Amino acid sequence: MVRNIFLGAVIIVFLMVSCGTDGKSKKQTWRTKKWVAENQVHNQLSDSEKEQGWVLLFDGETLDGWHLYNKPDSTQFSAWEVRNGTLFCNATNENRVFGDLTTDREYEDYELVFDWKMAVRGNGGVFINVQESPQYKATYQTGPEYQLLEPTHSDTKTPLKRAGCLWGISPQHNPVEVHNTEQWNTSKITQRNGKVEFYLNGKLTAKEDFTSTAWRDKIAASRFKDTKGFGAATQGKIALQNWYFNAWFRNMKIREL
Repeated sequence: MVRNIFLGAVIIVFLMVSCGTDGKSKKQTWRTKKWVAENQVHNQLSDSEKEQGWVLLFDGETLDGWHLYNKPDSTQFSAWEVRNGTLFCNATNENRVFGDLTTDREYEDYELVFDWKMAVRGNGGVFINVQESPQYKATYQTGPEYQLLEPTHSDTKTPLKRAGCLWGISPQHNPVEVHNTEQWNTSKITQRNGKVEFYLNGKLTAKEDFTSTAWRDKIAASRFKDTKGFGAATQGKIALQNWYFNAWFRNMKIREL
C-alpha cells in the first residue's frame, strides 16, 4: 500500500515537471524572432500613429494614390503590382509598361518611412521633390535620389552610389551596411524647410540643405550640372524607381510636418 502511494506521488511529480517544461518550451517558442516576423502585421497604422498624423502611402492591397510618371492612365499595365502584401516592381517582365511609380500628391515638409529589399545585385532608388511635367522625361531630372542597393551590386564599392546616400552627390554620412538579400531594410527621409535627412536601418546617411549655396555648388560639381531643374525644388512628388531590377516595398507611411 505504501509502495503504491509512493509510486503515485512520483508519477504526479513527474507529470508536473513535464507539464512545466512543455509550458516553458511553448512560451519560449512564442517569443522567438521567427514567430514575431511571421506574425507581424504590415501596411497598417496603430491608433497612436494615426493620432500623430501618419497616413499610409501603400495600403497593402491597391496602387491607389500612385501613377506612372507622366503616364497617369497606364499604371494597371505597368511593372508595378501588389504581391503578397508588398508593392512589387516586376521589372524583369518585358510585357509590362516601364516607368517610375509616382505619388498623386506633392509633399513639402514631411517624414517618410518605408521597408524595402532588392533582388540579387539589384539597384533602385526613391526620388523626392519630383516635378512632373512634359518638359521632363524622367523623375531623376528634377528629384534627388535616395539610393537603394542590394549589397552584392558592384556600386556598393562606389562612395557616391552606396545605399542610403544621396546618389551622385554625397557619400554616406555614416557607414551603414545593407541587410543580406531577401532581408528587409528600413529607410527614413525627412524634409523640413528644404533641409533633408536620409536614414538607413537607423543611421543617418545623408544630410543636405536644398536652399543653400553649398547644395548648388555640389550640383555644379556633379554629373547633374547641366540638368536644369535638378534639386531646385523643396516641394514635389515622391517616386519609386523602376531600374530593371525586381524590388519590394511595404509599410510605407508619411506624415506632414
